[in-house]
Amino acid sequence: MPLKKNKARKKQVKKKAVKRKATKKAPAKKRATKKRAGRKAAGREVIKKAKENVVGIVTHYFPKVRAAVIKLKAPLSVGDTIKIKGHTTDFKQNIASLQINRVSVDSAKKGEEIGLLVDSRVRQHDVVCKV
Repeated sequence: MPLKKNKARKKQVKKKAVKRKATKKAPAKKRATKKRAGRKAAGREVIKKAKENVVGIVTHYFPKVRAAVIKLKAPLSVGDTIKIKGHTTDFKQNIASLQINRVSVDSAKKGEEIGLLVDSRVRQHDVVCKV
């Protein structure tokens, strides 16, 4: 009897996985865009109009302490009046205090990152201009 059972069993053959070759997709076609006259990006417009007055750009904002980190492109000091302009931001304020690495200073040079208390919310890439 055991012989019949062994003969009745079929041998299982393992099938090898067939590797498929990667096919190259055609590059996506570019859509034709229509240029609309009179429309300008808000950020570009600000920089073009007040290019000589740009002092820096906002790199970070801390909402709980209402402080902004600004990367300076020109010197700035306590007592100056600045205007912060962005997509949803537009206000003026006087500088009461500046900080560099949590140390209060009276002025800052080009290339430094400063901390500044601001009157309103600001966002990254907002432009800071001297008035």
